[in-house]
Amino acid sequence: MRKLQNSELNRLDVEAFKKENKLPIVIVLDNVRSLHNVGAIFRTSDAFLIQKIYLCGITGTPPNKEIRKTALGATETVCWEYASNTLELVKKLQGQGIYVASLEQAVGSVMLQDFEPIPARTMAFVFGHEVHGVSQEVVDASDKVIEIPQFGSKHSLNVSVSAGMVIWELFKKLKT
Repeated sequence: MRKLQNSELNRLDVEAFKKENKLPIVIVLDNVRSLHNVGAIFRTSDAFLIQKIYLCGITGTPPNKEIRKTALGATETVCWEYASNTLELVKKLQGQGIYVASLEQAVGSVMLQDFEPIPARTMAFVFGHEVHGVSQEVVDASDKVIEIPQFGSKHSLNVSVSAGMVIWELFKKLKT
């Protein structure tokens, strides 16, 4: 096998990316403190044509050297917006008919592999702080709570890894 050269990857430029049909998925970052995690989530969102990212509370925003380091230009392609209060944003999104699911370990959660996205409806997925997770008030306001099953001793995944897993799972289910 031969590795593909960058020129063979059919990468979209910024204008082509903005015109491309996006997945009906919105990412909400609830007080994510690591700028590297924010950048990595931008990069994954670019890779899978996510509609928009909301950066809430203490979550850092572009332009930022640390975000740029891991985003590799994805802050220029993926639409984003800052919201100071995650709960207010969740209620606003729900008022617009957007289905909101938080990613958290919770009583009554649905395992990621069992979650079925709603075709033709925009869905927002909330990812939380690296230590405290998604705030309880946001979990309470969510339409659903989704959990990534874990079997080791930690039962904790890096937020950018969790976002990548969820986005990939949703991409597979929405594109088949």
